[in-house]
Amino acid sequence: MSWLTILNREIVGCTRCPRLVAFREGVAREKRRAYRDWEYWGKPVPGFGDPRARVLIMGLAPGAHGSNRTGRPFTGDASGNFMYPVLYETGFANQPTATDRDDGLKLKDLYITAAVRCAPPDNKPLPQELAECSIFLDRELAGLKEVKVVVALGKIGFDAYLNYLKRRGLLPSRQPYLFKHGAHYQMPDGNVLLASYHPSNQNTATGKLTREMFVKIFKQAAKLADR
Repeated sequence: MSWLTILNREIVGCTRCPRLVAFREGVAREKRRAYRDWEYWGKPVPGFGDPRARVLIMGLAPGAHGSNRTGRPFTGDASGNFMYPVLYETGFANQPTATDRDDGLKLKDLYITAAVRCAPPDNKPLPQELAECSIFLDRELAGLKEVKVVVALGKIGFDAYLNYLKRRGLLPSRQPYLFKHGAHYQMPDGNVLLASYHPSNQNTATGKLTREMFVKIFKQAAKLADR
């Protein structure tokens, strides 16, 4: 059994944060009307993709009726509907759609993870919840040995990677690294950190993040991974 299978099994079984357990299970019981026939996943969502990936996406947390329903990152909600066509166009995915865990989607040279594995109320994990979840993130990032480029979606994902480097003793301070869309930093671990606005509905529906802006980020990630 691979280290990743073991880690993901532990992630799915985690009950460390009572607030998140109550929320994710409550949502899975009550459901959204449009998905009332679905068997919601309702558990922590493990990472997804190519274990030998050179590009890593660092997201925020599962969406209540997206990943918390389907059990796979960015699957079944507006963020994923915006992101996967871009990943397909830039050569990281074998298809542009993501509807459920058995839809045949495969990622190439890309792995997707998140700062927090359970859907949080209002998409806002508490600092303590981020800290609890970091034990899984540390093991995951240490095991994904081919990664060269980290694409952080949103400030929480951006800070999660900086905090990982701080825990490893590689980063004395987060201060020099400012989050803004398109920011690009060479990090002390040798990786490049790319920042993007999160493809949430509030960013994409308002035009704060356009498809063109997002395609540019992943084209850049592909180029940097080839260096």
